[in-house]
Amino acid sequence: MRDDSRPLSIDFEAIRREFADSYDEELELGFDEDHDDGQTPSRRTYFRELLRLQHELVRLQDWVKTEGLRVVVIFEGRDSAGKGGVIKRITQRLNPRICRVAALPAPNERERTQWYFQRYVAHLPAAGEILLFDRSWYNRAGVERVMGFCTEAEVEEFFRSVPEFERMLVRSGIRLVKYWFSITDAEQALRFQMRIADPLKQWKLSPMDVESRRRWEDYTRAKEDMLARTHIPEAPWWVVEADNKRRARLNCISHLLEQIPYGPVEHPSVVLPDRVRHADYIRAPISQAMIVPSRY
Repeated sequence: MRDDSRPLSIDFEAIRREFADSYDEELELGFDEDHDDGQTPSRRTYFRELLRLQHELVRLQDWVKTEGLRVVVIFEGRDSAGKGGVIKRITQRLNPRICRVAALPAPNERERTQWYFQRYVAHLPAAGEILLFDRSWYNRAGVERVMGFCTEAEVEEFFRSVPEFERMLVRSGIRLVKYWFSITDAEQALRFQMRIADPLKQWKLSPMDVESRRRWEDYTRAKEDMLARTHIPEAPWWVVEADNKRRARLNCISHLLEQIPYGPVEHPSVVLPDRVRHADYIRAPISQAMIVPSRY
């Protein structure tokens, strides 16, 4: 067992390998349900732009924290439209204490008796926070309406209430941005087939997702009604053309950065202090029975 009383030397090669390994993870993410349609940006272009935009997201995060902003971003769209993919890329390099994701399950018995917006309000951000809704209160205008989980009277009440609810959020100082991810019938069918064939992605297909294929036209009518009745000046909808996943991710992140003016934040220089060392301290040995086997 090595005695930790000796000063540590900096292993720059180890740092280089760790940095390179982070890019390997990016490449693995890039293979997510990927197929070449002749219009997709090259991997080199895609990752160069993604890393540049993620650097800007870090700058935006610093600005939100420093200025005490409250930001809510809603991601809606059909099943497999790519909402989760862009959310993953947005949050990948951000502080999870500042940028959070809310992906609420179906309401329980108690929540079904609450004011409809109540469980969503509980997740709204405080000062210096960004909240990303992976589906939101618009469930009522989409899946709940199409699948018969609510009455048409409840849908009409939702459409009466949601514009005022969102205006109230904006008046309170919340920056609200709403995205609809749009894909074609053929593209959704392809993505569902790829998930069926891939054992690592089969968990993404729920019975509700499968049923949504049969009800494509019902979902289309519900989406068109929703966009027409909830597209308001205070909180407009933005449609992301998402058949091409790489383009959709880059376009959405780039657009999001334009919605919230931000600037540079000065950070004090960080100086790593010398470690305190005690002559009488010797690191205690660890039992070999506790060591994880080195299989790789």
